[in-house]
Amino acid sequence: MSSKSFTTITQDVSKALRTLHHDSPDTMQGFNAMAKAALAPGVLSALDKELIALAIGVASRCDACLGFHVKALIRLGVSRAQLMETLAVCTYMGGGPSLMYAAEAIRAYEEFSAAKPISGSS
Repeated sequence: MSSKSFTTITQDVSKALRTLHHDSPDTMQGFNAMAKAALAPGVLSALDKELIALAIGVASRCDACLGFHVKALIRLGVSRAQLMETLAVCTYMGGGPSLMYAAEAIRAYEEFSAAKPISGSS
């Protein structure tokens, strides 16, 4: 069994984010508005934008980012091939450390894909 659960990570971070939203509502409203605008479909699809967000999460070695963006990608219908191609680019650009987090992204994908349905919380 793995020592890391992306379900637990995203649930725990969501709780902490609710605290931030309560205690820093202006900051959180601003961040949420920025996220909504940045991820809205445009020239790039919502799926493409989530793949970019996942790639940045891999490069940043952010477990919660992997969890939230993989969940979003699954909701958007990402294929395993799209995920793997994105992670290959991450590995090319980031070397060994990105390879390790690409493997973590695969674990998140497998964990959330096995747990149906994906909840709408982020």
